[in-house]
Amino acid sequence: MAPQGRKSSVNAAELLTRRSRGIRDAGTSYRHCLNVLRGVLLQENRNFQKIWSKTSKSTITYESGKVYFENYQNCYSCIQAEPHSLYKMPKRSKHEKIQDALLCQSPLDTTLPSASDHTPSLLALTANNWLYRISANTGKELQRVYLSPRFQYLGWDVSQETFYIKSLQKKETPLERQAGISQSTVMHLAVFHVFPLQIVGILEINKKVFGSGVTDVVLSQGVLAVSHSNKSVKLYSFEHIIQKKLTLGQQSALLEGKTVGDAPFGIPVNIQIPDCPPVLFEVSCSNNGVQIGGFPWHYIYTPPHKTHRGTHHICSLQDHSMAINGIQNMNCCALESDGIFFHPDDSGRIIHDLINLNAAAFVFLQPTPEVTVTSSGRTVKRRFHQLDDDPGQEAFRVVEYEDELDLLAVVMTDGVEEEGRAHVLLHDNQTGRLLRKIDLVESWDETYQHQLFFDKDTIVHIEQKNSNFCCHVYKLRTISK
Repeated sequence: MAPQGRKSSVNAAELLTRRSRGIRDAGTSYRHCLNVLRGVLLQENRNFQKIWSKTSKSTITYESGKVYFENYQNCYSCIQAEPHSLYKMPKRSKHEKIQDALLCQSPLDTTLPSASDHTPSLLALTANNWLYRISANTGKELQRVYLSPRFQYLGWDVSQETFYIKSLQKKETPLERQAGISQSTVMHLAVFHVFPLQIVGILEINKKVFGSGVTDVVLSQGVLAVSHSNKSVKLYSFEHIIQKKLTLGQQSALLEGKTVGDAPFGIPVNIQIPDCPPVLFEVSCSNNGVQIGGFPWHYIYTPPHKTHRGTHHICSLQDHSMAINGIQNMNCCALESDGIFFHPDDSGRIIHDLINLNAAAFVFLQPTPEVTVTSSGRTVKRRFHQLDDDPGQEAFRVVEYEDELDLLAVVMTDGVEEEGRAHVLLHDNQTGRLLRKIDLVESWDETYQHQLFFDKDTIVHIEQKNSNFCCHVYKLRTISK
């Protein structure tokens, strides 16, 4: 008889690798726990009850179990049974005010140079052109980099583990117009890697290179997307554009030997684009709105011509051929067109007015969100918003996909403006079957903006009324008989 094999010890890195491959281990146990939570959540003796509310005169933000008040200065955790204050940063002056922020969580199976690089953090952009990396658990500063002036907007390129910062668009001053001076620079784009935080470079978006009608740019999936005033969108390979690289904290010849990321020199423009790079893809579309995703790649858009108003077109990215069932009609009774999106669960489906459209000719994988993705360390959630101009009708307002429980949360309102009521409908993501209905306690005034987040055992509703904001938190509770 052969001797019995001895079990060998497995280190953490190997366990994480096995988990990513779906081999049974702690990762499987976690998924089993989520299945148990889903079952408990759908039991008749369980319901979501409102447990907490807080108002603010500034915008309220929710992300990954945390609610941020006062421009990210005040943070509350929603992980426990009731929200509690996690930290409150010292008050900042108007010049140091946080303009925009992204939540960053590193992958568990990646070894980074510093222990602090593994800390969940906020990437915060301030009014005085500093980029801070702040601990999401304590509010303490972990790192800071000085940027060149006038940067204002943050955005993710999740698949590349990078983020970008856009500057304000440069416009000609009255004196320049009077003197006949043409401003060729539209804006600047600063691109960073996040694990660890490192500069890729700063590039100039120039009319002489990309055309005089440039209106906006975004970076996604390693592609630079440029919108034009003639309603066309052109895509370029960002890898093709990158030339010289910089290193934060090191001297650069572009700064005449000064240190990259230090004040007052900041980060120089190191990516020069002398000629327009090859165009990977171009399409003319209404409102410069195009979504690209899937394998094989397809795109959704609305042609800019009046004859196509009220339709969504779904075409192959390779040859622009129309997909089967590739023209979907919108609800033209609304001032805001209805939404159509690649489903974020990689299932090959499309969400259009909550109807699953099976286009047998293709499978969609990667959606384009309406709201900026904020986490690179886990499967990202997409949040879709739809508006309707007829307050007298029941309408779907928000669709929230809970990827870990595989549930779709749909907000439906009763159509009354000031004292309207809202209900959260939980649907099985695979079949679309309605599993339960949750009534929100507070009224839903359809004349103001609303956000709803469904995060496992927590529902967060953020609303705006006039100049005030309010956050309502619901938790899963057992119903007492």
